[in-house]
Amino acid sequence: MIIDVLKKENMLALKTHDDSKRAVLSIVINKYMIAGYEAKSKGKELTDTDCVGIIQKTIKELEEEKSSFESANRVDEVKNIEYQMSCISNYLPKMMSEDEVKKIILSLEDKSVPIVMKHFKTNYAGKVDMGLVNKVLKSL
Repeated sequence: MIIDVLKKENMLALKTHDDSKRAVLSIVINKYMIAGYEAKSKGKELTDTDCVGIIQKTIKELEEEKSSFESANRVDEVKNIEYQMSCISNYLPKMMSEDEVKKIILSLEDKSVPIVMKHFKTNYAGKVDMGLVNKVLKSL
C-alpha cells in the first residue's frame, strides 16, 4: 500500500535530516490515520484510492499556501513548498489525458452527466481529474 511506502520514506527523511520532506510526509500520514479512524468507526477500511485522495488534497492545500507566499514575495518559502509538492506528487498515479477521457466517454452507451460522472468516480478515482471529465463531456 502507498501508506507503507510513505511511512518508510518518512523514516528515511528523518534519518537524512530532510526536515521539509519529513514535514509533508508526516502531514499526509497523519491525515491518513485520522481518515482511518473515521472509516473504522463506520466499519470500513481505507484503500490506496483513499490515500491518493489525501495526497491530492494536500497538494491543493500546498498550492494555496504557495500562492499566499508568492503574493507576500517570500521566495524561500515558495521554493520549500514546491519541493514538498514534488516529494508527495511522486506517489500519485499517472493522470488520464483528455484523449483517454474522451475515448472512455464515447465508449459508454449512456452519455448523460450523472452516469458518466458516476462511471469515472467508481472506476477511475484518483486517476482522473473530475473537472476534466466534466469539461470533455460538455464539449461532446
